[in-house]
Amino acid sequence: MSGKLTALVTGGSAGIGAEICSRLLAAGYHVVSLARRPAAVHARLTNVAVDLLDAAATAAAAADVVRRFEVTHVIHNAGAIRANFLADTSVADLAALSQLHLGVALALAQAVTPGMQARRFGRIILMSSRAAIGVPTRTVYSATKSGMIGMARTWALELGPHGITVNVVAPGPIESTEMFHEVLPAGDPRIARLANSIPVQRLGTPADVARAVEFFASPDAGFVTGQVLYVCGGASVGAIAI
Repeated sequence: MSGKLTALVTGGSAGIGAEICSRLLAAGYHVVSLARRPAAVHARLTNVAVDLLDAAATAAAAADVVRRFEVTHVIHNAGAIRANFLADTSVADLAALSQLHLGVALALAQAVTPGMQARRFGRIILMSSRAAIGVPTRTVYSATKSGMIGMARTWALELGPHGITVNVVAPGPIESTEMFHEVLPAGDPRIARLANSIPVQRLGTPADVARAVEFFASPDAGFVTGQVLYVCGGASVGAIAI
């Protein structure tokens, strides 16, 4: 792929999303961040304010971005956990995270793929989680994050003939992010226990995840599609304890 690369990134204002935006900008991309809050100011970064839990607002924002830019990459990074044991899990939480993790992915893919197909190039990267294979208190999170894997594998089959790859990055516990500290506040002794339960004996960083995204995003990665890359320090091989 030659020419301008434009990446649409959800949740680009903080944590993993901010690191992804920073790395893509450094690589020369134009980046469009869809989030409730603005991402860091940069000459090649466009902020679009949207509540991704609102399906109609998300669809409208996606349509607006496609009208303004030739989007070559979609990186659906925004997410939420809503941790609860089974007895306290609600249908409302399931509906909310289904919209955030699955509905947003669908709306963005439907908006950008006609242009990608016309140009015969595209990269779609969905952010799942190590929790997709099971973690206590993650009923709605693991259900919707595992659903992203099924969507990506299906889209990889449908879109591959058009030069579009679809892959998944599935992080394990990533420190210094709002989602992580919503569950484990800074200074909580469980953080050290969690790190020690991971085979590589540490928590991940946003940079660890962003490097995996960069690989899938590369124009040179055209023979890799329908894959899930666990960026989890080996936690997907066994159990982790929080």
